[in-house]
Amino acid sequence: MPKKKEQFNFGKGFEELESIVQDFESREIDLEKDLPRFERGLELAQKLQKRLKEIENTVTSIEANFGIEDDARPGFADLPPAGGR
Repeated sequence: MPKKKEQFNFGKGFEELESIVQDFESREIDLEKDLPRFERGLELAQKLQKRLKEIENTVTSIEANFGIEDDARPGFADLPPAGGR
C-alpha cells in the first residue's frame, strides 16, 4: 500500500528558514560547512513559495464561488498590524 504523501507544514518550514537566515546573518559563513544548510534554505524557500501559490489559488477559487471580485477583496494594507507593531 503506498504511503500517503505528508503535506508540507508552512509554519514549521517558515520557522526553519527564518532560523537559517538569522544564523547566516549573525556570523561568518564557512562555505564548506554551511553548504548543506544553504541548500536546505533554498529547498524550504521553494516549498514555501509553492504552498503560498496553492493557498492563493484556493482563496481565488473560494472567492469565485462567492462572487467576490479582486477589487472587492481587502489587501494587506487594509489589515491591522500583526502583534501591535
